[in-house]
Amino acid sequence: MKFTLVQGDIAAQSADALVNAAGTSLRMGSGVAGALRRAAGGPINEAAMEQGPVDLGEVAVTDAYELDADYVVHAAAMPHYGDGAATEESIRDATRNALVAADRRGCESLVLPALGCGVAGFDLEAGARLVCETIRDYEPDRLRDVRFVAYSDEEYETVTRVADEVQAG
Repeated sequence: MKFTLVQGDIAAQSADALVNAAGTSLRMGSGVAGALRRAAGGPINEAAMEQGPVDLGEVAVTDAYELDADYVVHAAAMPHYGDGAATEESIRDATRNALVAADRRGCESLVLPALGCGVAGFDLEAGARLVCETIRDYEPDRLRDVRFVAYSDEEYETVTRVADEVQAG
């Protein structure tokens, strides 16, 4: 499976599936969720919320509407209760479950952000390491192209350094 890093807006990416950094309610508010909601058009927020709430680390899948993808995988790395903070376990589980959901739908390409590291408050370097390790350890059936997207220059530099360290072993 090819694993690459890209810089830019996840909502502008083209893939079979895009991953939304969701909370357990699946309500698409700000951050990655807001960018995907605005670009998708259509009732993506309503479609996601109809499947929720989900347990922490779980996913739900919707149509991608006007995004250049077939699916949006809503990966709940943060709770919409308590302190709302992501955990190591929730990031690992949400990443793995997003990979599995895309694979089971026959997707060959997937783009995902640093789950749990924005609104959910998890440290970017530590969170990127968890995402990269989970991708590295995943054994796909159909998934061939996984892209980790970083929005800002600073985020991209951090994710690139971490990914290089993880791939070096």
